[in-house]
Amino acid sequence: MRIIRPEHLKSFPEMRELTPEELAQAYALAKASFTAEDLQRFTELDEGTPMEDLLEELEKAQRQFDAGPS
Repeated sequence: MRIIRPEHLKSFPEMRELTPEELAQAYALAKASFTAEDLQRFTELDEGTPMEDLLEELEKAQRQFDAGPS
């Protein structure tokens, strides 16, 4: 078993149940592959999107939905 980062995937593998041994191995591989760069993303503040912009975008999408197909 090996860890493949999402950016390196070409297609998603089929989902299946892992045995307890496979699950333990997957956790160990994930823990070993977690880098300082990965952790850095969780220590930075994300300013996010202003609520007004989000509401405007949602209202626009709702108007388009209500208007129906063009």
